[in-house]
Amino acid sequence: MSNHIKSNHTEAVNNTSQVELERQFKQDLKTGVGKKIPHESATRHVSGEALYVDDHLEYPNQLHLYARLSEQAHATISKIDTAPCYQIPGVSCVITAKDIPGNLDIGAVFPGDPLLADGVVEYLGQPILAVAASSLDIAREAANAAIIEYTPLTAVLDVKQALDNKQFIQDSHQHTRGDASKALNDAAHHLQGELHIGGQEHFYLETQVSSVMPTEDGGMLVHCSTQNPTEIQKLVASVLGLPMNKVIIDIRRMGGGFGGKETQAAGPACMAAVVANITRQPVKMRLPRIDDMLATGKRHPFYIAYDVGFDDTGRIQGIDIQLAGNCGYSPDLSGSIIDRAMFHADNAYYLGNALITGHRCKTNLASNTAFRGFGGPQGMVAIENVMDHIARHLGKDPLDVRKRNFYGKTERNITHYHQTVEDNFLDEITSDLEQSASYSERRKAIILFNQSSQILKKGIALTPVKFGISFTATFLNQAGALIHIYTDGSIHLNHGGTEMGQGLNTKVAQIVAEEFQVDLERIQITAANTDKVPNTSPTAASSGADLNGKAAQAAAHTLKQRLIDFTAEHFDVDVSEVKFNNNLIQAGEQFISFNDLVQLAYFAQVSLSSTGFYKTPKIFYDRDTASGHPFYYFAYGAACSEVVIDTLTGEYKVLRSDILHDVGASLNPAIDIGQVEGGFIQGMGWLTTEELVWNEQGKLTTNSPASYKIPAIADTPLDFRVKLIENRKNPEDTVFHSKAVGEPPFMLGISVWSAIKDAVSSLSDYRIHPQIDAPATPEKVLMGVEALRKQMTAEQSP
Repeated sequence: MSNHIKSNHTEAVNNTSQVELERQFKQDLKTGVGKKIPHESATRHVSGEALYVDDHLEYPNQLHLYARLSEQAHATISKIDTAPCYQIPGVSCVITAKDIPGNLDIGAVFPGDPLLADGVVEYLGQPILAVAASSLDIAREAANAAIIEYTPLTAVLDVKQALDNKQFIQDSHQHTRGDASKALNDAAHHLQGELHIGGQEHFYLETQVSSVMPTEDGGMLVHCSTQNPTEIQKLVASVLGLPMNKVIIDIRRMGGGFGGKETQAAGPACMAAVVANITRQPVKMRLPRIDDMLATGKRHPFYIAYDVGFDDTGRIQGIDIQLAGNCGYSPDLSGSIIDRAMFHADNAYYLGNALITGHRCKTNLASNTAFRGFGGPQGMVAIENVMDHIARHLGKDPLDVRKRNFYGKTERNITHYHQTVEDNFLDEITSDLEQSASYSERRKAIILFNQSSQILKKGIALTPVKFGISFTATFLNQAGALIHIYTDGSIHLNHGGTEMGQGLNTKVAQIVAEEFQVDLERIQITAANTDKVPNTSPTAASSGADLNGKAAQAAAHTLKQRLIDFTAEHFDVDVSEVKFNNNLIQAGEQFISFNDLVQLAYFAQVSLSSTGFYKTPKIFYDRDTASGHPFYYFAYGAACSEVVIDTLTGEYKVLRSDILHDVGASLNPAIDIGQVEGGFIQGMGWLTTEELVWNEQGKLTTNSPASYKIPAIADTPLDFRVKLIENRKNPEDTVFHSKAVGEPPFMLGISVWSAIKDAVSSLSDYRIHPQIDAPATPEKVLMGVEALRKQMTAEQSP
């Protein structure tokens, strides 16, 4: 039978019109790399057909899980009585710390995160017990019926208090270059200042959720909204006392992540797994929005203190920056996050003699965690504030001060952690944006406007971005992929990255389509799954396409080479005469469709499946010497924003934002533009409207959309111009010489914050640097206006 099929197939190949195939071969592929292809799930997103974890059909006998959260910020637990829970019909199981069969601690890298509080609570919102019932409402009612009694302990809620008390979760770390103390003493000008930078709620549309099904062999199948499937696999196995091969994690898509599902998805997954293990029933846990906001960590708030010395031109001679991150109660990823804040305390600037210190402060708040930029934004806000402060002191345009301090191309190009800044073209980006945004003309017009406007004041700022790409934890810079080619020519693609709306799957599919020179439609990407691609790194650090794209490219290259070798042998031509293009293969003078070649290869017993692996080269960091090459490359960009403020109310509006951003050779310009726009708006929101407020008891009071304000469509700039830098390939050997785009655009939002301060500073004829912490809410802007006016009055008094 097989011989008969093979004979007929070969005859069909031979009878195909070679003239027609040659004509098709000469046409370009329409859906490969560099094309503006829509997101692979875009239609399903807008139609509501895209399935998330909570949309999966419920299993028979499925239980719903609800956690009772601590009502104290710091206390010993003197009593837990779960008997009242069982008096409510529909309750199946109640678990506390003593019911965890394996390891109680689910710390991501370092211990310190008990799945359920064990004898002590360390933040208001910490899970203490969980109730499984036939519905979420019943589980909630039963959890609230439990009797929990506390003996309060002293709580530290302020990062500066923790810093003063030297209350740290890990040791502080320093970067040094030269002699900062001497340079500060010798500098012609000297300024000191401090700044508080607020945190940020991730506010993913889909809250933390996991659905767990026990398997016949004592293992678990976990559908989890996570950026880090392998970590969930490891931790579920750990809390159950199982080997990892008993646990499978499956994630098709998330409804947003932004870093909030890198470590913090573990709690619901592990709690559900424990209950599933006890009951042998499927269990789902989905956090209600308020509980999600109370129980999970945020972007780290920071306290910054700086001491800077500079010359008459504004060029920095020496600087001492103290970066104190509010880590919350446990380590989580704070060590690496504070490190990245230190790495990015220079942003685009050569700091001269520098001392950068990072403190990991412990407070009784939820453990703060990864968020887009991973500490980098906080370090960059600090140095941008320094640039503005220098400019006001010298009476200069802040952009001139910024340009004066830019890294050079061949000198003044070594960072304070001793990495050379290569392929630096920020001066070109800045110059191009200055011209296209008409910066000089608009600044002059704004000065004239402010001189004649008593109440409304305008401000403008052009700020740069230099962002390092790679995980600072070097071992995470690796990825795997799996590709099958089926006998009908369709392709199955799986990789270790997770899709959270950013278009990763679309880009990776385009990479594979480009390698095989086939249409995107024939490639099916399936859910990230730990039994297909093992030992995955989290989809974070802007590395999703860099790592997983390269791994998929490697797998595709292996398969393509097999097909090339087979084709050369089959058609008796040299391998150099085998070429792929537009769904066709040329073998010397012969042309054959991709489908037909796959059939021939299958009958010739050629393997049509391959894995791929990639690890990022060149990366290292020596913590003892605080030096190394922690980033494979840098992504660059710049934004120019103009705002208007009302000095009577502190209200403001972003009038216009111009962005020029570097993505190397774009894999998909449509998706990249969307990432730049979204990153900018999210960064702007962090520095303007998104204020986190805790009361004196340590309770987050901005715990719902009613009190926590992310930017809405009306908050976007009235005039919004975004452009990608063209014809600028990444000189490093990244996938098709592209650059990462997930995180770098976030810091473009700093231009809005600087523009607001510029508007306030105009009240003093730009002589005084206003003290406006981030986020610059209308209330803080108004307080900044009033403080500046008082300072002017005091200076004018005899």
